[in-house]
Formats: sequence, structure tokens, C-alpha cells
Amino acid sequence: MQQQTQFGNQTQGVQQMNHGGHELFDMHEVLSCTINVLDQFMISRQFVQDNELLDILDRQYNFILSQYNLTAECFTTGQKPSQETSTYMIKEMTQPIYGIQSIQPKKPIQSLADVSDAGIGGHMLGLIKAHASLLTKSAAEVTNPVVRRVLASQVQHFIEMAYEIFMYQNKNAYYQVPQLEASDMQKMLSMFVPATGTPQMPANNKAAAVH
Repeated sequence: MQQQTQFGNQTQGVQQMNHGGHELFDMHEVLSCTINVLDQFMISRQFVQDNELLDILDRQYNFILSQYNLTAECFTTGQKPSQETSTYMIKEMTQPIYGIQSIQPKKPIQSLADVSDAGIGGHMLGLIKAHASLLTKSAAEVTNPVVRRVLASQVQHFIEMAYEIFMYQNKNAYYQVPQLEASDMQKMLSMFVPATGTPQMPANNKAAAVH
């Protein structure tokens, strides 16, 4: 009887913590990687030359830092954070520029003197895209309902940040977007059509047998 009571108390304590074991490892990875993104942004800042890229870096850094703070809070407490998840807004939306123009071939830098805005922007974009993927994967594994929603809500904002960096890179021909020939593109666009009519779902014999 005493053993049962002790086991019951231990189980109750684990439930009150409201986190699964796998979730703990995922959240440690998420928070550690968020710190890495912030640190890399800070390290890169000293090399930025373009004021527009500097503005993007600073705004994204501040947003990511705010999301880190509330994520760390709700992970530690298992409860709703004291501040709401905020929305990241792109400062200025522009249309993508399509096509390929001649540019200087790329190669690894040979010294810190070779660090450029193109390279920093590309590095930022890679970090943000990777973190968006990590948040998505981790949100699907988290059992705590509050932490799950906090992670899931951040995914769309990291996608917005990635697109903002892409637009900067694209506008400056750092990230060029080729297109297919018009005829090939039209064929590709026409390969899928909406489903029409009512689907004829097969009967589920196992469920019918239970009744």
C-alpha cells in the first residue's frame, strides 16, 4: 500500500510538470538554436554596410529575442507566458524580380575583409529558414499545449522574416530567381485541377462489425 502511494505521488508530480521526456530534448534544441541565431546576428552586425540590411537585422534580432524570452518562460513554467506572442511585420513588401543577370561568380571568402552584405544576407536567410523548420518539427512533438501553441505561432513569423531577407537579396541580385520558358511554365501550371463531385469512400468493414 505504501509503495502504491509513493508511486502515485511520483506520477502526480510528473503530471504537474506537464512535459514529456522527448519534449524536453526538443525544447532544449529549440532554445539553444534560438540563442545561436541571435548570437550569429550579433556577430554579423559589425560587418554590415548597407543601412537597409542593418535595419532588417536589428528588427529581426529584437523580434527573435522577444520570442526566445516567452518561449523560455512557458517552457520553464509549463503555463501561459506573461506576454502574448507578437506578429512580425515586413516593413516594405516588394514584388520579386525574375530572371538571371550576369554577376561576379561566387567563391568562399579568403579573409574577413571579403565579408559582404550579400554573404551576410545569405547567412541570415539560412539561419531563419532552418529555425522555421526546427520550430515546425518540434511543435508536432511537444505535448504541453501551451508550449506547442507558442512554437506553432512562431513558424509563420519566421517564414515572414525569411521572405523579408529573400526580398532584400533578390532586389540586389544576390538571390536570383530563374523562370521556365512560357510554354513549359503553362504546361506545369495545367497539370493539376480541383477535384469535382462527391468522393465515393469505401465502407469500413471493421467499424461496421463492431456495431
